[in-house]
Amino acid sequence: MLVSPEDYTLRALRRNSIIRLSFVEVACQAASLAVNVLPMRMKVFLSGLLLLLASGELCAQRQRRVTAAGTAGRTLTVRTEPNAVVWLDEIRRGITDTGGRLGEIKLSSGAHSLRVRANGFKEVTMPIPAAQRGEVKVRLVRTTDEAELTFQQAETAREAARDEQARQKAVDLYRRAIQLRPVFPAAHVGLARVLLDLNDTNGALSEIEAARRDRRVYPEASAVEGRIYRETAQTDEAIGSFNRSIRESHGFQPEAHVGIGRVYEEKGQYDLAAREFQIAINQLSDTEPIIYQLLGAAYEKAGQNKEAIAAYENYLRLAPNSSLAPAVRSIVEQLKTDQPG
Repeated sequence: MLVSPEDYTLRALRRNSIIRLSFVEVACQAASLAVNVLPMRMKVFLSGLLLLLASGELCAQRQRRVTAAGTAGRTLTVRTEPNAVVWLDEIRRGITDTGGRLGEIKLSSGAHSLRVRANGFKEVTMPIPAAQRGEVKVRLVRTTDEAELTFQQAETAREAARDEQARQKAVDLYRRAIQLRPVFPAAHVGLARVLLDLNDTNGALSEIEAARRDRRVYPEASAVEGRIYRETAQTDEAIGSFNRSIRESHGFQPEAHVGIGRVYEEKGQYDLAAREFQIAINQLSDTEPIIYQLLGAAYEKAGQNKEAIAAYENYLRLAPNSSLAPAVRSIVEQLKTDQPG
């Protein structure tokens, strides 16, 4: 057992008992010494404790600065096959160009998961360590899996569809993929999305249920379910599904935050809507212009013209040549005209 400072002080007094002092004098001096020494030791102890705490805080601050410096401006460039779809943490971040490159994907701190799919190739998922930045090469291998190839065709058809006939073609392809591979949760979710576009909400909900039978924890499925409920004006169910999606993804689910924002917007709660849109923007590292458009509209409806202008200008910064850009510029000009001088 360690000896306390008090024990050490008393032992030192006993070792010096050969001094010619009476027992009473020794006792009085010991008491006086204890009174003087203990407060002094307490002061030393407290001073040391404060110094230790201060040193710990300085170390923590230094570590925070090092971490911030290591993650500030952290981006990722993916090199793989041309026209490959890239997901980060199950959130679609873009398509590679004709040279197979998708650059400047902004990353938050910590580890991430990268998923890459290209038509005709086997899909690849790989971890991105917390310290990794710069270029990542993803090698894809060609596949002859008919279910996978049919699913890829369905995804391409859905994303390119602009009319009911094209969407129905995507439906047929998804169903063919599921026939070829009965346990295929991603195909069920893709089918649910296109059925929602076709206003078949009951069919879409059935596909979400099928996806969950194959994969119990599925944030994307829950977010799509929330969209279905919102489209059918089932507000409470929509919010419940969106919140489930956020829980399942441990807080990172921009699609669900946008969905909740849309619900709040429809209820006239524009401040709450703006908050949810801003969360989605932050989670996507400022890469999705359409959410800035939604944020600007929420601020505009709330009468916060200054904030609306800033959001719309961010939309134009990210999508200056989009089909919505002329209308957004017109709104910005009008809002600036309405601003008090």
